[in-house]
Amino acid sequence: MQRLNRFARLATRVLGVPLGLVWLEPAGEAAGALPECWPPGTAPAPQTLERCRRVAESGHPQFLARVEAGAAAFAFAGVPLMGGFGEILGVLAVADSSPRVWSEDEVQDLSDLAAACSAQMRMRKRSENGRQAREAAEDAAQVAEGEALRARKLLNRSELLLRASEDLADTSGLDDVRQRVGDLVSGDLKPDRIDLVLLRQGRLHHVRSPIGGERPDVPESFDLGSPWPVAQAVRENRTVVVDALPPSQAGAPSGPLASPAFATQDLATAACLPLRGTRRILGALVLGWDAPYGIGVDERAVLTTLAGYTAQAVERALHLDERVTAARQLQRAMLTELPDAPGLELAALYRPAAQDDMVGGDWYDAYPLPGVANGDVTGGLALTVGDITGHDMRAAALMGQVRSMLRQADHDHPGKGPDQALTALERACRRLDLPASGTAVHAHIRPAADGYWHLKWSNAGHPAPLLVTADGVVESLTQHDILLHHALAPRPRTCAGRSLAPGSTLLLYTDGLVEERGEDIEANIDRLAHLLAAAPPGIRLPALLRSLLDAIGPREAQDDTVLFAVRVPTS
Repeated sequence: MQRLNRFARLATRVLGVPLGLVWLEPAGEAAGALPECWPPGTAPAPQTLERCRRVAESGHPQFLARVEAGAAAFAFAGVPLMGGFGEILGVLAVADSSPRVWSEDEVQDLSDLAAACSAQMRMRKRSENGRQAREAAEDAAQVAEGEALRARKLLNRSELLLRASEDLADTSGLDDVRQRVGDLVSGDLKPDRIDLVLLRQGRLHHVRSPIGGERPDVPESFDLGSPWPVAQAVRENRTVVVDALPPSQAGAPSGPLASPAFATQDLATAACLPLRGTRRILGALVLGWDAPYGIGVDERAVLTTLAGYTAQAVERALHLDERVTAARQLQRAMLTELPDAPGLELAALYRPAAQDDMVGGDWYDAYPLPGVANGDVTGGLALTVGDITGHDMRAAALMGQVRSMLRQADHDHPGKGPDQALTALERACRRLDLPASGTAVHAHIRPAADGYWHLKWSNAGHPAPLLVTADGVVESLTQHDILLHHALAPRPRTCAGRSLAPGSTLLLYTDGLVEERGEDIEANIDRLAHLLAAAPPGIRLPALLRSLLDAIGPREAQDDTVLFAVRVPTS
């Protein structure tokens, strides 16, 4: 067994623990398979391995808040990995360095990951069976020349299933599943049409091809109770094969051919294969051929196995999509709706990372500053762009806490500068033991005389803001202090100021805009400054931010990105 440490890695991220482990039962170890850990190369403590053995022996999950280990103690959670016949294949386990109580959601998350890990192990076991079948077919071809054609066909089918088990084992989404299934069957089964439908709330929904090609008049979804054969296959959990009527019966009544996606196609044969998940029927895979296609016992077995691999990939993609969707909804819910700011124009743009399983801690914020009763300080806005370290739900949650605490710091210190708000934030994080680290630019902007505004800012290790005047001169506001880190003792921060004339634009951004593997970040910042200076004078801020992101931002972003612009209008 290889590449199982992805489940250990996912378990550490989802449950927020330092160690994840896929422990294999002794028979697997004797065959040369070793436990896989996350982080790679980690050597689990003997007590952790002993707990894994106990889970395997009992066959039941264990979620222990406290396990004694000499003078120390740790928390342990482990779920057995089950084979197709109920045998124990191993254990998916996590360990925390100190005692903790496992929540119901964490119990469910680890159980779901264990189910997915078990499915992959079973799938790889079936791949081994496919390899053995291929070797048997090759031996048969050498024994009898008359069996060569049949042996070749068996070999092709075995190779198809072997490729399917490998190619569908690491798909990242439904579009990827559909594309890979199409690539797999096009070389051997050679169907002329493919349709993948999923069951959601009593309706079947088409998974559109990521490269296009579907007819625009095909409905997005159709009812599970409809007479389409694909709906019948899902309802009855069985393979349904549809053949067109021969020419002599062309005038006889006939039902629809397999799927709405094939309704206008002149197909001769179609096979509707139910996708059986671990808990329910997920939908169906439909293959159609222009010419009559004989589906015998052997062919039906191949199609059923292919549908099984597809179902496992779909189930995994749905599970990951649900988690990613929840994380991104959480993050977007915490992004600020910009306030009305008389005398200023504001615009912000957020782009998540290109990888679906990455959500991060980048944020922007703007809110009115509190006034002071004696009138020395009135009006104005607080502006922030920051980046909390990490690319997961924990980073997004920490970002929301930090954003709220920084707002509170400004309201608790009316009339004070942005540097004091950052210092108050650091002290609060330290007192509350909140493990927040990252960078931020926090600024206060207040109206001055003759349409001018006064900007004060404090930079905690963040990329320097850019300020462009009405005549296109760009200045990098480079003054900064050290980054935010929960392990560093709070210290006084510095504050700088500038006067913003009418026509000035201030740009704040996170490093996802200018940081790209193999590229010079300083050169990208210079390009950004040049484009900002050359922007048309009347361009609207949202259009400006979009053009900067399109021109500078990485095509395959490894980090989320925030751009936040403030303009002092000329009139």
